[in-house]
Amino acid sequence: MRRLSIDLKLRLALRVAAIAALCCVAAALYALFAADRAAHARADFIAEVLAKDLALQQDQSRWISNVPHRFPDLQRVAAVVTDPGLCIGYRAPGGEIVQRLCNGAAPGDVAAPKLFAALYRTIFNTAFESARPVFFRGAAEGEAVVGIDPQILTAQSWRETSRLLAVMACALLALCLLTYAALAFALRPTRAVRAGLERLAAGDLSARLPTFDLAELSAIADVFNQLAGRLETTLVERNTLTRRLIVVQDEERQHLARELHDEFGQCLAAVNAMAVSAGQTAARECPALLPECQSIASTAAHMMDALRGALLRLRPPDVEELGLAASLEGLVAGWNSRSGAHTRFSLEMSAGIEALPKDFAASLYRVAQEAVTNAVKHARASRVILRLCLQDDAGSADRRPHVELTVDDDGKGGGDYPALKTGMGLLGMRERIAALGGRLSLETSCLSGLKLCARIPVPPLPRHPLDVGKAA
Repeated sequence: MRRLSIDLKLRLALRVAAIAALCCVAAALYALFAADRAAHARADFIAEVLAKDLALQQDQSRWISNVPHRFPDLQRVAAVVTDPGLCIGYRAPGGEIVQRLCNGAAPGDVAAPKLFAALYRTIFNTAFESARPVFFRGAAEGEAVVGIDPQILTAQSWRETSRLLAVMACALLALCLLTYAALAFALRPTRAVRAGLERLAAGDLSARLPTFDLAELSAIADVFNQLAGRLETTLVERNTLTRRLIVVQDEERQHLARELHDEFGQCLAAVNAMAVSAGQTAARECPALLPECQSIASTAAHMMDALRGALLRLRPPDVEELGLAASLEGLVAGWNSRSGAHTRFSLEMSAGIEALPKDFAASLYRVAQEAVTNAVKHARASRVILRLCLQDDAGSADRRPHVELTVDDDGKGGGDYPALKTGMGLLGMRERIAALGGRLSLETSCLSGLKLCARIPVPPLPRHPLDVGKAA
């Protein structure tokens, strides 16, 4: 199963975003802790001020006896302290709250979401209060108590946190976009690396990578160029060796065909002649031997037909003399005559085939011959179509015309008959086509069988010495 691949720029940008999001969460938590400490410190400070003011009120009631005075008077401090949700009070020595004043919520404050409120109450102590003793004549007379309403405190924390998170979200989005843009700019050379690899995978061994600014990519480019150069050299040497082997193979086939024709063919002709002669003698003197003599003659004739077919495959017609089209027509006609009504062979050719170089045409004939033979042996087809098409691929990488040779059949597919993919015939075709600089592929045929397709570039025509002299 193929794993889902993610673009490198997106992956790096997501990792940066994840790290930045963690930093934002840490910053938000730090802000909450700082706000909580500030609230405690503010409550402690107001409690100190309130305790001193209440102590001053006690002193004023002692020294100014003719003036009516109400104790405790929290309005004196409440008029100065206007923090939202702040509650001040006085706890008597008996523990009861004598007086308590609270400020309401600030305009615009909204209740915090339940999830945030529950999380905030879990982390922080929202029901805290700050108490300071009120001293009168050196003894503690009650306590000044300061606290903050938990709901208002949570709402204030949510307001500050939501603002901070909104700013951080915008900053995070901007950071992701800038990071992605920066990575896309920095990784632009990888497109050239990918294009070079695609050209190399397509068989264009002349592909080379330029020198990059990044040291890592420059090292990759150096290794890629060295590998492509070695592959190109190896392929040239391999194709040269293959062409030499093919020439030797063709010469050996011609030699073998000559030996079979001169030696084995003559022997079969002699056997057939002696069988006919023996049959004539048997007809006169011993009629019982006549069927055996006729059987020997029939066997010799069958072997002669098989020999003719083998000689035709070993030594094809002279393509240089007859031309490629006539040779292929003869190949198809020969298979039609030998197969009878079991398999029907047909030939389709485009214009311009006769203008191909003679050596190249001979190699094409060999490829077509082997392809048709494979279709007959392995496909068990009732219909075989041989197509030869000349295409002018001016827009291709090498800007050379190509010959596309295909053999379609309606027999067994290559997946159902693995012997076709591993046979020596297909291997020989691959070697011959590779030596010509082409590619061989096996596909499913439109006839529900197998389609063998060879795409071979046409070599340039050899220039005549007179043409060279005129050009000079």
